[in-house]
Amino acid sequence: MNDHDLMADDDVTPEASILLVSCYELGHQPLGIASVCGFLRRAGYTCETMDIAVEPFDVHKAARAQIVGISVPMHTALRLGIAVAQRLRQINPTCHICFFGLYAQLNADYLLDHIADSVIGGEFEEPFVALVDALVRQRKKRGRSRHPWWQSQRAPDIPGVSFPGRKTGPVLRRLPFAVPHREGLPSLTRYAHVEIGGARRLVGYVEASRGCLHHCVHCPIPPVYGGRFFVVPQQVVLEDIRQLVEAGAQHITFGDPDFLNGPGHALRVVRAMHRAFPELTFDFTAKVEHLLARRECLFELAELGCLFIISAVESLSDVVLANLNKGHTRADVYAALDLVRRAGVAWRPTWIPFTPWATLDDYIDILEFVHSEGLVYHVDPVQYTIRLLVPPGSMLLGRAAIQPFLGPLDETGFTYQWTHPDPRMDELHRRVSALVERAGRAHEDPAQTFHEIRRLAYEMRDGEPPELAPPPLLDRAERPPWLTEPWFC
Repeated sequence: MNDHDLMADDDVTPEASILLVSCYELGHQPLGIASVCGFLRRAGYTCETMDIAVEPFDVHKAARAQIVGISVPMHTALRLGIAVAQRLRQINPTCHICFFGLYAQLNADYLLDHIADSVIGGEFEEPFVALVDALVRQRKKRGRSRHPWWQSQRAPDIPGVSFPGRKTGPVLRRLPFAVPHREGLPSLTRYAHVEIGGARRLVGYVEASRGCLHHCVHCPIPPVYGGRFFVVPQQVVLEDIRQLVEAGAQHITFGDPDFLNGPGHALRVVRAMHRAFPELTFDFTAKVEHLLARRECLFELAELGCLFIISAVESLSDVVLANLNKGHTRADVYAALDLVRRAGVAWRPTWIPFTPWATLDDYIDILEFVHSEGLVYHVDPVQYTIRLLVPPGSMLLGRAAIQPFLGPLDETGFTYQWTHPDPRMDELHRRVSALVERAGRAHEDPAQTFHEIRRLAYEMRDGEPPELAPPPLLDRAERPPWLTEPWFC
């Protein structure tokens, strides 16, 4: 039996057969499709789910689907989602394929021209339900026609939903949130764990807010949200946490783009969570400037169970930070590190060491900061390989500083090409990436990988291998808490 033999006719259910697909959500059980599923169930629909990050592609689900929603919150998910959509087209040519999420909005032109029937960005759940409603109404009018029933009429006018020939902006308002529906998703055991003291704990992933107040020009959020953010009601967040705890979660990751955009809301959520589940630990992401501005929150968050904080530091070069509009300086990084340490919380900075404005000395500066501040085990080696991504719609495209280095759009790679003015940096990126990939396959100790990267960077700059003392290797029980999935942003 081949894939085409499995294709179902139009009348699988009285309403519609809906499939929600996640391709990659940073090693967490996919909140994106769980949230859409919650909205659909409240509207009276049922749906199936598939997470190809941890489970095989299910041709039976693909064959009977009439409406497919593909969640693409990040670049990696988009590239995987394209492959999923192409296979869906082969198995089930008449299904309606909708891409939703940040990278759907940024790449709407390509998606609508090549593979998608609709695209939704911004606050996507309510528009997706409205899309399903409209497609079901159209199907009822078409009856049992074997032609694609979603093409039977002029595309409906649905706020936030773009169709070929009719592109619209995202919905940017607070939605009447439903509790995410996680039944049918793979077990938490299939996703990232938190490791502390050598022991691993199951992790649940929630969001207490969406969007962001800030305009870091390399981030995919500002082009879509335009400096706006929306809180998720406390009772919705707590009910989601409750079902994750019942599923075995011992630690919660707050996946908000910045948990301290709304510090009062964040504190209320964490206080209520701690009252209900006092043994539960958590982590969150916050900007350097927010750590400094909301410093009074950090000590209470630590007492309530915060294990570590992730901050997108990106660089120690004030030139690079200014070009990225990060809102902090090199001096602020040291101040934030000191503050987080005094609060008794581990700090896990993330980096974009390869940008057009970063020099080889800047790269070594990051390594020396990590080494001298005892942060070797706080930074996953993959962070030393990150190269600036410039997707369609990026705010970077309007910055004069990047124009001398910018090349054409790689349409199928969903990024603009750029070349570093110092060829050594492009070569270093290639060699460090290969080194980290090899070390990952070998499950090498992160400190050993760091030492090899540091030696390579000095050799690239000075032309000969340096004499460098390696950082001490720590037993797993001595290492700071960390997530077993290394991608943070």
